[in-house]
Amino acid sequence: MSKVLIIGAGGVGSVVVQKCALLPDVFSEIVLASRTKSKCDAIAALCSRPIETAQLDADNVPELIALIQRVKPDLVMNIALPYQDLHIMDACLATGVDYMDTANYEPPDEARFCYRWQWDYQDRFKEKGIMALLGSGFDPGVTSVFCSWAQKHHFDEIHEIDIIDCNAGSHGQPFATNFNPEINIREVTAKGRYWEKGQWIETAPLSVKQEFEMPENLGKLNIYLMYHEELESLAAHIPHLKKARFWMSFSDNYLKHLEVLGNIGMTRIDPVTFNGQEIIPLKFLKALLPDPGSLGPLTTGKTCIGCRIKGIKDGKERLYYIYNICDHAACYAEVSSQAISYTTGVPAMIGAKMMLTQQWKGSGVFNMEQFDPDPFMDALKQYGLPWKEVFLSE
Repeated sequence: MSKVLIIGAGGVGSVVVQKCALLPDVFSEIVLASRTKSKCDAIAALCSRPIETAQLDADNVPELIALIQRVKPDLVMNIALPYQDLHIMDACLATGVDYMDTANYEPPDEARFCYRWQWDYQDRFKEKGIMALLGSGFDPGVTSVFCSWAQKHHFDEIHEIDIIDCNAGSHGQPFATNFNPEINIREVTAKGRYWEKGQWIETAPLSVKQEFEMPENLGKLNIYLMYHEELESLAAHIPHLKKARFWMSFSDNYLKHLEVLGNIGMTRIDPVTFNGQEIIPLKFLKALLPDPGSLGPLTTGKTCIGCRIKGIKDGKERLYYIYNICDHAACYAEVSSQAISYTTGVPAMIGAKMMLTQQWKGSGVFNMEQFDPDPFMDALKQYGLPWKEVFLSE
């Protein structure tokens, strides 16, 4: 029996709240807060039991502290923007409450994400005797647990990891992003980066691609090498790792629109002056694009996210693939959100459940692959994200 404070009322927050509400034995009381209380109230109305809602500016640490002190939660679940991670961690430190999130910190004025800012909280969380769980979404999150599962059950040494995130769905819009446009476009237009032989190698944005054939007759898609945060933590926590890369699929239509928007300066994150007022072009573009939440009823098709892993077992080389396939329409029928929000929201609920039931516990700052993967993998199957694993030949 535990009380949680969930911060963030976007598409992922909606899935998290609805999933938590279905487990009253674990999440006995739920408080949902965001900058716009009416969004919290709309999500609460989707749930079958009462959810308390509150208005909150998550950039304001004193306001965060006051709400946490009033609510007295056992855990703060940060489902807000990654810019707010450090503010919420500061508030948890001040109040002595456990913390979790789904994506690592990113400064608003620089398109760069890095775990170092949050890992620097390790000593302070440990001294306070509280726990922070970082990146409990799908990627990062489930992909990290897939790797620790493979390490525990199928390999003596893991040498190479390729995380492959494919979306074979369609929303029928000329150009739209499946989650927050600002975060999505910052991520996609950043330089590619991968880990090899103990060092990081950078590539021009979206300059490396290959064709990938998805399992279960979902077809072929072009996938592009990108940088993603779990590469940093896996490089730190998976022994013997020699190479780790992240790939994501994009349609030619998406990339053509993005190229044009970039060429005319609409993806810039530095301020420009317009009619005597400073604006940030990417924030203006976000206001023009479809709300990702509106895409749910329009989206059909499936996502396929998984890890191809090479290594050694009993002295022999082994190639292994573990993945989840998620249907957009089925997700919408269940929680009124498409699969992108669903595949992030369900692991967030499971990560919180691992902490509240003490199956994952500790003092300090932790990434997903540092815990026993078995109870998390069981929960994925139980709560809507079944997975499959196969052994491949090159």
